[in-house]
Amino acid sequence: MHSPKYPFAVRLIGFDAAEAAQVRAALAQAPAAGPSYFCLLDDSLQEPDLYIVDADDLLALTRLSAASPTDLTPALLVGQAAAAFTFPQLARPIDTVRMHQLLAHLIARRAQTLAQLTARGQLPVVIERRRRPRLDLDLTDPALIEQKRKEPPAGAILIVDKGGAFRDHVARVLGARRLPVEWTDSAGTALRLCDETSVSVLMINTSTPQVDPYRLCADVKGLPTAERTAVVFLVGRSFRYDAPRARAVGVRGMLDKPVADRHLCSAIKKLMSLP
Repeated sequence: MHSPKYPFAVRLIGFDAAEAAQVRAALAQAPAAGPSYFCLLDDSLQEPDLYIVDADDLLALTRLSAASPTDLTPALLVGQAAAAFTFPQLARPIDTVRMHQLLAHLIARRAQTLAQLTARGQLPVVIERRRRPRLDLDLTDPALIEQKRKEPPAGAILIVDKGGAFRDHVARVLGARRLPVEWTDSAGTALRLCDETSVSVLMINTSTPQVDPYRLCADVKGLPTAERTAVVFLVGRSFRYDAPRARAVGVRGMLDKPVADRHLCSAIKKLMSLP
């Protein structure tokens, strides 16, 4: 049996809407024999595998520096960037063939670096993205931050899906942590469980039959017992994610399907404040 092949997650930085659409279209033309890619939405909880950046936008370059790119999370610069950036640059207008050649080189170097770290018994350090970029100095009093810090959530992970296979997979992936993972295919049951039990993370597969994910999220976030419940949408390519509507009903973020185990673990650790 072949292991599933996951596309690499790309975060675009600095492009206007028209050029971002052009980059997404170019990524969709990846050669069949090589790596494939998809672009993360702004609300995605997933950390990117690589960045594609408008090198002619100084703010975009500043955001890239703040993201601390490495050989494990490399960047492709579109345009003319300063010599301080060692990542490859792609001139405008975008040449799709050349772009995929450069991306394949970055992915190969990423795989080599990961293999070297694994051989040395070292785990790669993931520098997680802030939910909102902060480019200035943080002058907040550390004592004030400590006062606002809350205890990490200790409830269950509840998955709304048409079947229990994903629930079983999540339980296996998180096995050593022994976190309770529950499943239902009913919006009514999910609402009742969030009301009567402690649920830290509610993951809603947006393709679950007879479940309106936005309505379910609004109902759950309206419960006095679910104030700290983090609601996450599991989104397939056929689902049109409405970011303003999702934020309005209290969705914390989304994950693209299929989601690789490393991204699933990273998101759950972030949502539950796990080490």
